[in-house]
Amino acid sequence: MKQENLYPDKNLSPQPKYVQTKSLRVNQKSIIGMITTILALLFISPYIYIILTSFKPSSEAISPSPTFFPRELSVENYIGMFEKMPVIHYFMNSFVSAAVSTILAVFLGALAAYGLSRFSSKIGNVFLLITLCVRMIPMISIAIPMYMIINGIGLIDTRLALIITYTAINVPFAIWLMMGFFKNIPKEFDEAARIDGCNIFTAFMKVILPVSLPGLATTSIFCFMLAWNDFLFALLLTSTNAKTATVGISEFLTAYNLDLGPMTAAAVSFSLPVMIFSIIVQRYIVSGMTLGAVKE
Repeated sequence: MKQENLYPDKNLSPQPKYVQTKSLRVNQKSIIGMITTILALLFISPYIYIILTSFKPSSEAISPSPTFFPRELSVENYIGMFEKMPVIHYFMNSFVSAAVSTILAVFLGALAAYGLSRFSSKIGNVFLLITLCVRMIPMISIAIPMYMIINGIGLIDTRLALIITYTAINVPFAIWLMMGFFKNIPKEFDEAARIDGCNIFTAFMKVILPVSLPGLATTSIFCFMLAWNDFLFALLLTSTNAKTATVGISEFLTAYNLDLGPMTAAAVSFSLPVMIFSIIVQRYIVSGMTLGAVKE
């Protein structure tokens, strides 16, 4: 007897399990992609609105019935920004303070992290715990003591005051971040350098640091961002000469007036370069964070 074909139509035949699983995965990825896209649009929509507002005429920017898109494009706000605020001076203060403090914090943090990762002891573990506790302290709680110290040594309204403050804040963060990178570097590298005649510091500078460049880049980017975006300490420790862009932008808002157009132009000018830089180096940040994951 011929066996009857139960599924003469191929379309009615049951799908293999791996095909069903693959289809289910595709649907899950599509749903996750849609949710991610919606959340990303919601997250960046305020910033897009600020960018669009910066290109609106002043009368349209402060209109009681604002629109999302400008009716006409204008660079009036960018011109007014330079007329009402010494933009270049404030931006240079922000950049110098953030850049120098980042270099110092990363170097000091790398030294401490290298020592703690290579010469572990009970005292070192206690020190590491203290640095973590210090980093967890809210910045507002140390603002007044920091102001009193800076004022006592006569550094109020100087870039050096900001550099010292940002370095002190970022060093604990740099230590904890660099610990993961150094623990992933085999100790044989140190031993090979010592055999070649290097002392501990020379081995650190010539062998360990070049190997840990992704970690240094990641730590530097985060430390720079923390210093670049600071408002609290810049407001307390500066008044005129060392005023940063974050404080300068806030001065467009007063008790009697709001220059919304120039404020949005200054905010875009302050944030857009950093955002573009972050997008460019994001793959290095991800690879650096992955490389620094400590394997248990």
